[in-house]
Amino acid sequence: MEPKNTPNQVNKKSRGRPRAWDDKTAQNTIKSLDRAMEVFEFLSEAQGKPLSTLAADLGQSPATVYRILVTLEGRGLVEFEAAEQLWHIGPRAFVIGARFLKRTSLVERARPIMRRLMEQTGETANLGIERGGHVLFVSQVETHASIRAFFPPGTLSLMHASGIGKALMAQMEEVRLDALMSHAAMERFTEHTLTERSALMADLAATRARGFALDAEERNIGMRCIAAPVFDMHGEAVAGISVSGPTSRVGTEQIAGFSACVIAAARALTQAVGGSPQDP
Repeated sequence: MEPKNTPNQVNKKSRGRPRAWDDKTAQNTIKSLDRAMEVFEFLSEAQGKPLSTLAADLGQSPATVYRILVTLEGRGLVEFEAAEQLWHIGPRAFVIGARFLKRTSLVERARPIMRRLMEQTGETANLGIERGGHVLFVSQVETHASIRAFFPPGTLSLMHASGIGKALMAQMEEVRLDALMSHAAMERFTEHTLTERSALMADLAATRARGFALDAEERNIGMRCIAAPVFDMHGEAVAGISVSGPTSRVGTEQIAGFSACVIAAARALTQAVGGSPQDP
């Protein structure tokens, strides 16, 4: 006689998904649901479309798309504007998205991305946000090299002499940027620190154009930092991710390769928190 499963064993097996169904091949997918999600995702990117256009763009029959839309409408995920005969994303979609945001932690989601960035470049990866006109470092993954940058969580740095700070400043609206530059001290740390407003503004313009900021020994002689902004769902820069290291390892010849890795990491984190990546 085979032993019966205890309640704990049954519950353990039923959590998540059955072990025998770990694969995601066609046998374990619901085609109708997959088709419905395709319609839903397409509508989220192409708001305000008539049925005929949706069906043509998706390559599906109007009857099929209509049944999907009506089903989603019943759940509040889409809504129909009768006057213009247009379909839109519904309020329930926002509610579900808001629940995702509640469980989204910038620092937690950044850790694997930062670790990968450190492994790709061999240099310390940093994550920072803007607080009170300063960069507040909230996470760091250190390189294994003996000589390395060190910005433990809680460290504050003036924005004009920081790679992350300049990456964030470059994305600010003019009014906010003017207010920040008017109240923040433009302290000189090295001979390379940009303390003149015109020089800093020119550097920020270059940062926006190329998609990354460069701290070229502006805070500490012998140290270089490359940073890129992370965006939220509104397309606003809410954080910056960077790599920092000695100029002996992060030389001018490494900037192109390292900056590509940093930009890719910033994009990955932007997507991980439900944000909208911005093109330079």
